[in-house]
Amino acid sequence: MNGTNLNTVTVDGVKYDRAKYEAAQQGKNVRKNDSLGKDAFLQLLVTQLRHQDPLSPDDNTQYIAQLAQFSSLEQMTQMVKGFENVSKLVSNIDSSVLVGSLSNMIGKNIQWTHVTKTKDAEGNPTTKSETFAGNVRGIKVSKGKTTVVAQDAKGKLHDVDVSEIEAIADPPKPKTSGT
Repeated sequence: MNGTNLNTVTVDGVKYDRAKYEAAQQGKNVRKNDSLGKDAFLQLLVTQLRHQDPLSPDDNTQYIAQLAQFSSLEQMTQMVKGFENVSKLVSNIDSSVLVGSLSNMIGKNIQWTHVTKTKDAEGNPTTKSETFAGNVRGIKVSKGKTTVVAQDAKGKLHDVDVSEIEAIADPPKPKTSGT
């Protein structure tokens, strides 16, 4: 015997257990592929052609139909990706327009009603409404939601949802003395 163990592999001067090394190499080569890509489809097509019976070859129209279907599917996938990008762009534009419109409210007085829905001790739904008044100090965008920042008469800041605003008015103009 020459002292070589068939259950070991030597790579770059390091000995490994053959079974563990092969398992590790297979894990490296496996990649996640949730969809059938162009290359995989063409490999399948070439494999079909290679293994067909030469005495009764398959009809070429089947292959052409498969290629056409795959091409259509690929184009639809690209269109969906394009629509997703357009949707994000429209959403950003909508937010920008809303912020621009609401910024005109800075310095104006507003009235809003905040509704709180809770449950009583028996688990029955209850609704509590509070009406506030204040001066708009700014606009806030947080996690994709736009709110108006208003300061009430006591100096407390509130994040007011746009849907809660009931009235908007210019602040009263200071009275000038008529001397």
